[in-house]
Amino acid sequence: MEQAFDLLISGGVVVNHEGEGVRDIGIKSGRIAAIGALGSTRSKQSIDAKGLHILPGFIDTQVHFREPGLDHKEDLETGSRAAVAGGVTAVFEMPNTKPLTTTAETLADKVRRARKRMFCDFAFFVGGTRDNVSDIPTLERLEASAGIKVFMGSSTGDLLVDDEATLDRILSSISRRASFHAEDEARLKSRMGLRRAGDPSSHPEWRDPEAALIATRRLVGLAERHKKRVHVLHVSTAEEMAFLSDHKDYASVEVTPHHLTLEAPECYERLGTYAQMNPPVRDARHKAAIWAALSSGIVDVLGSDHAPHLRSEKDHEYPDTHSGMTGVQTLLPIMLDHVNAGRLSLQRLVDLTSHGPQRLFGVIGKGRIAVGYDADLSIVDLKRRVTITNDWIESRCGWTPYDGVSVMGWPVGTIVRGHRVMWDGEIFDGACGEPVRFLEASAR
Repeated sequence: MEQAFDLLISGGVVVNHEGEGVRDIGIKSGRIAAIGALGSTRSKQSIDAKGLHILPGFIDTQVHFREPGLDHKEDLETGSRAAVAGGVTAVFEMPNTKPLTTTAETLADKVRRARKRMFCDFAFFVGGTRDNVSDIPTLERLEASAGIKVFMGSSTGDLLVDDEATLDRILSSISRRASFHAEDEARLKSRMGLRRAGDPSSHPEWRDPEAALIATRRLVGLAERHKKRVHVLHVSTAEEMAFLSDHKDYASVEVTPHHLTLEAPECYERLGTYAQMNPPVRDARHKAAIWAALSSGIVDVLGSDHAPHLRSEKDHEYPDTHSGMTGVQTLLPIMLDHVNAGRLSLQRLVDLTSHGPQRLFGVIGKGRIAVGYDADLSIVDLKRRVTITNDWIESRCGWTPYDGVSVMGWPVGTIVRGHRVMWDGEIFDGACGEPVRFLEASAR
């Protein structure tokens, strides 16, 4: 008997384990049921994807959606609308909210808030602190837990862990891969006098490459001592990449679109505090080294580090300004533009945003276009040229550092477990977000 699908996507160029080729995708009960020539098969709904590329759903493994406690900047609903508007199907959200996500109760509260209210699927990092080390073996295995996140250098929030003893205890306690913001707090404190009032270009002078390298060396040394897996977030320096190239046994590497795209000093001259990030956007030497590391395979994943702040918070005089920028909605357009410019292949982009997150974090049923996997798809038009504008941004803060930037390549559709949540700029009602499942979590 002929198989009936819930959704049939026909005529698109599928990018998966077989390479790139025109194939149909049949979806049933939220999963991929068939791939191939399926034109005669009955389906309740259909999408003509001729001329479009169909990629595995993008998984953004570093976003800050600010809920609870900082909802004036963003919340789980607005952040997830930004995600699906940009072709992202799942996100891992960070713990520096109010209250901090450091207990089973605060994690469960986020899951409750997110279910059927977020437009994409979700997981939440749990902050590692001096006070919850003994709970880490339980916390990293709870439903929707993306694992443990540690801030070795101060940034937005109150999750700083800068003493060797606590870091050692955390590394000895983890069983899953843990994620780290690696900047050395002692060096940051000692260099605060280098910040120049009203001059955000002094931000990378204060938070210099040595601050990042000291922390990354320290982290990797602990990981190798304990034989535990660590994930170094938003690596921003040439020196870190050189070091990490020789220490990949236990350490994985994330980079961001803004460290690949923006460049000092021009970005500070043009954007001022709107280019202010932790760790900072640096000069051409560091950007070139990040691209070289991406090309050579040192880089494992790409995360947006979406960290929204209101204009009123960015418009203060530096250094009394907030570090962070939007990014989840522009991740795919910015990177597709890099693909079209020949800086990386489409296959490599898929590896960084779909296969890579699945491998590193043990995600169940996502990250591939394959029969039996969740029907998470990012559908793009590689030939569409669009100018990014603030008006397009779904984030509550309403701005992007890429306002006015023309890109080649654009997200046309976002499919989350078979649900068409965005098509040609329209986000459909009926948020369907559910927890991401992990191999190393006890809750299935």
